[in-house]
Amino acid sequence: MNGQGRRVAIIDGCRTPFAKSGTDFRDVSAVELGKASVRELIARTEIDPKLVDHVVYGTVVQSVQEPNIAREVTLGAGIPPQVPSFTVGRACASSNQAITSGAEHIALGMADVVIAGGAESLTDVPILFSPEMRNALVRASKAKSLGERIQAFRAIRPRHLAPIAPAIAEPTTGLTMGESAEKMAKENGITREAQDRWALRSHQLAAAATEDGRLTREIAPFYVPPRFDRVATTDNGVRADTSFEKLSTLKPVFDRRYGTVTAGNASPLTDGASAVLLMSEEKAKELGHKPLGFIRSYAYAALDPNDQLLQGPVYAAPAAFDRAGLTMKDIGLLEIHEAFAAQVLSNLQWFDSDKVARERLGRDKAIGLPPEDRINVMGGSIAIGHPFGATGGRITVTLLNEMRRRGEQFGMISVCAAGAMGFVMIVEAAPN
Repeated sequence: MNGQGRRVAIIDGCRTPFAKSGTDFRDVSAVELGKASVRELIARTEIDPKLVDHVVYGTVVQSVQEPNIAREVTLGAGIPPQVPSFTVGRACASSNQAITSGAEHIALGMADVVIAGGAESLTDVPILFSPEMRNALVRASKAKSLGERIQAFRAIRPRHLAPIAPAIAEPTTGLTMGESAEKMAKENGITREAQDRWALRSHQLAAAATEDGRLTREIAPFYVPPRFDRVATTDNGVRADTSFEKLSTLKPVFDRRYGTVTAGNASPLTDGASAVLLMSEEKAKELGHKPLGFIRSYAYAALDPNDQLLQGPVYAAPAAFDRAGLTMKDIGLLEIHEAFAAQVLSNLQWFDSDKVARERLGRDKAIGLPPEDRINVMGGSIAIGHPFGATGGRITVTLLNEMRRRGEQFGMISVCAAGAMGFVMIVEAAPN
């Protein structure tokens, strides 16, 4: 990173396949997915687990039984129990937060080797009781006789038995992510046709990158329980056979009468995990590791959730570029998280708007855009999937691998997140 501190190298990374929730990983917890990705990372890089100074791991929907996923992943991946670990959460940018938190440890000289990443199971989500039922259960657990236990449930009515599932909605506004994407589409004039065409592009490019092995290179094969007689090796949300015509027949989900956001132009609920190995530049040289690249700069930003919820990267990008001493003209490849096609197209529109730059960012001109054929060149989250806590790690590795293949020097990562937050990182490829 620029400024004070040591330069942080990204050595390598990998991930599990990304599977639609309720499919291949329906019997696998986020912790088990995380263990698998970290074990594979250790095997691929041949790093001695005793050299790991810290593990930082992200997740969004935390397990009630295993709330510190980082610690459980550490203990289950063959890393010595003396290695400290902690869990981070920044919504869809959680594994980006894990990476930057690990990088800060290295830059400040508090660590030389850090494993970072994240995992999510959107199949295995906690289901809550109503407050009335919860309180009755607590009273019953303290009861000293059968009569007292029965008495604890005396006020319970059938309506109190209804389970409460976690909502993907903003507590401050009550709007779901999809409803916020609809709002962005309407306010920015993003048409249904444009969204469907972006979704089709995502599937086509991801299918091509799966077929030629560029995407599967970063995937750790996973034996599927409970019989373990089948191996998942690819992302099961990629649809090579989809078409614009098929996508255009899907009905809107969040605004059924006037909406444009469908299941086809949005990222699916997904299970998966990712892991990245970070080192100081000096430690990498000492151990003989050739990095994929280096962290040049990064920035987080936020806006009012009542505004356009998923435009956070637009606010983060100028700071990241200023810290890197670069401009968008220096960027060879841009990897932008695809929560919704409406969000991607809105982000790109604002990146390239002088009006937005002046009125919202206090800057003279927009940061601009690279050509479209430099954006998400292997598809994105709409096709590949989006396990909330894992996507940032996936994007980082995907981008750096493709930069190496193409000989590009600089790349940009853009991730929107719930809570109206955004993240942008500039990475620099290691010299060949």
